[in-house]
Order: sequence, then structure tokens, then C-alpha cells
Amino acid sequence: MTSKTITADAAGTWTLGDLTVNRVGFGAMRLTGSAAFHLGTPSDRERSIAVLHRARELGVNHIDTAAFYFSSLRSANEIINSALSPYPDDLVIVTKVGPFRNYSGEWGTSARPDDLRGHVEENLRQLGRDHLDVVNLRRMRQDSIAEHFGALAELREEGLIRHLGISDVEPRHLAEAQAIAPVVCVQNRFGLDSRNPDTAEILRICGEQGIAFVPFFAIAGEGGSHGATAGHDEAVLAVARAHDATPAQVRLAWTLAQGPHVLAIPGTGNPDHLAENIAAGALRLTGDELDILNSRRQKSG
Repeated sequence: MTSKTITADAAGTWTLGDLTVNRVGFGAMRLTGSAAFHLGTPSDRERSIAVLHRARELGVNHIDTAAFYFSSLRSANEIINSALSPYPDDLVIVTKVGPFRNYSGEWGTSARPDDLRGHVEENLRQLGRDHLDVVNLRRMRQDSIAEHFGALAELREEGLIRHLGISDVEPRHLAEAQAIAPVVCVQNRFGLDSRNPDTAEILRICGEQGIAFVPFFAIAGEGGSHGATAGHDEAVLAVARAHDATPAQVRLAWTLAQGPHVLAIPGTGNPDHLAENIAAGALRLTGDELDILNSRRQKSG
């Protein structure tokens, strides 16, 4: 399963609006350092650029990023711009807005609706683009997202954004957003260790409505922004051994098995890990293996 020749189309494709992407994409958060944001040491810039070049060679055409993905020395958007511009026609870059970090890296007050134009324009500037393919509104604990999502819908009408998504939401927020403009994807924290009933319901609704569900921290699990979990129980390890795969590949394969509308955006700054993550798209778990993993998940919940 660690073959470096397996490409990102091994798991099939899905559409974000009118944009077709391979189900295994790439998350840019770890391009900037050994952990997200200010939590690790800054990355080697040339290595991060090489990771992006390799991702493209392996068929990745969906990259998830944000202007607030930066460390003390590195910016994910700047690295993407340097590595991949001028951008290939088939490359879909998805950004997110809402959270804000100042230049020292400290988290600031969540965006007001009238701040979102600035967030979108900053992503445009950093990426060197005249429009953004998909912009996700990351909910920051507010009860209603209508005003914020409406502000992004206006920018979509202006042509600055092609498609809209939402992130870290409950089912009611999806309905709220859909009353304003089409939603092509939902990003929530989800993986083998996640047991949030709202997210489970969102996963189901997205499947019924043909909306992409794009989980984050599918590999990292409880590690979150700090990086991939080092703890794997015997069920995960046993399935990994059966397929000559890594536990991370099993976690990704389980995530992709939750439905054809589920996309993966694993991130890494390591070229070898990149190839392993992409190869997970070719890993097909048996029904019995899925039952074992699901049973383990329910017992630990």
C-alpha cells in the first residue's frame, strides 16, 4: 500500500459544483511547519514546494488552504503560489475564511460579516488569483451563519468566488446557508475517533443531497492541529497488517468508505507520507473490516 505510483484518482472523483476533483486531495496546513500554525518548527520551504510538485505528479487536483495557515516563517498560500502558479486548468483550490490571526500569529476576534471581503481579497492576493474556486465559511461558534454566509454570497455574485461551502457546522446551519445560496461542500472534523452526532447527521444529509463532505483531521484524530495521533488500537493495527498498510492509510480508507461523496484532504510536509496518503485511495476495506472498525468506534464512544 505504500506504492509511490498510485495516483489520486484511485478512489474516484466527485464534483464541487461544476468542478470535478479526485476524492483524495491535499490539505496545505502542514506545508508551513512540523505542526499547524505556531505549534511546531517552520518547514523547509524548498521541501514544501517539492511536496506540492509531487502531489501534482500523483494526480492531486484539489488543494485545501487558508490565509491563516502560516508559521513564523512560512505561508501556505505563498508556497502554493510559488510552486504551482500559473495554475493548471484542472486544479481546484479551496480556501476558508472566518478565523483571523494577526501578523504575530495570535488568534484575533472572529470576522464580522463586513470583514469577509478583506479575508477573501487577502486569499486572492496571496494566491495570485482573480477569483477563488471554493470558499468555505468556517463557523466560529456563532448561533446563526446567515449574515456571514450572505456576505460571501454577495462576493460570489460579484465573481470573486465561484462556489461556496461551510465548515464546523450543525445540520441547521446547512439549511440556513442553502436558503441563501448553493452549498457545494461541508467541512467538519470527522474520522475514526470522532463521534459527534451532528456531524454524523451532516454526513448523511450531504450524501442524500449530493454535497461533498470533506472531513478534516481524519488522520490526526485527537492530535488535531498538533499532528497525527501516535495511538492506534489493535483493530486499526490488525487491519493495517492485513493490507500491508499503515494505520494512517487505514484511517483514510475508512473515511473514504463512508460514502462516494466523502473527500479526503490529508496534509503533510513529507514527500513519502504524501505518497502513502494518496495510495490510501486504492485501499478497499472488506465489509468485515469495516464492521470491526465501526464496532471498535462505537465501543470507545
